[in-house]
Amino acid sequence: MKEHLTVIDHPLVQHKLTLMRRKETPSATFRQLLREIALLLTYEVTRDLTLTTLDVDTPLCGMRAPILDGKKLALISILRAGNGLLDGILEVIPSARVGFVGLYRDEETLEPVEYYRKVPPELDQRLVIAVDPMLATGNSSVAAIDLLKEAGATDLRMLCLLAAPEGVARMKETHPDVPVFTAALDEKLNENGYIVPGLGDAGDRMFGTQ
Repeated sequence: MKEHLTVIDHPLVQHKLTLMRRKETPSATFRQLLREIALLLTYEVTRDLTLTTLDVDTPLCGMRAPILDGKKLALISILRAGNGLLDGILEVIPSARVGFVGLYRDEETLEPVEYYRKVPPELDQRLVIAVDPMLATGNSSVAAIDLLKEAGATDLRMLCLLAAPEGVARMKETHPDVPVFTAALDEKLNENGYIVPGLGDAGDRMFGTQ
């Protein structure tokens, strides 16, 4: 069984993450860095994809060459900030099927509220990767995984940019079968449910909103 938490500490990932953390980094640069990090993180979260072989003819001879096996994987963006990771992943896996789960956090209860859901068919036959830059309280991620399991997903992974210990613990408690991949495990949550030291609200940083 895979480790529940994998911290991807590649030097390029950590360098770009530091640039994203800086409060003076403008939205356009933030989005570009997030796309670049997503591309790098994709290699780790898909490292053990199943391969089969295919007969191909190179310019020199025929051979049996490795190729991905099974149905195309599904990427599920947890709106809205998940779209920033989604763009980078699709550069590496352009044939992936894409779905969206819309959740917003009630600022008083910190509980997620669903407002949109559209996912690919046959999730039970696909590797499903849910993406959201921030795993903070874990409430939104748990709710999204709940919805994806209801839709039939059985092989699930969670990919985020930053995680708080509280969010990781909540995911492990409720969905121990869903491994979490992140670029950094930060210190804690503050009283408002934001990751510390973190990088602020990823959606606001991406889109220049407040």
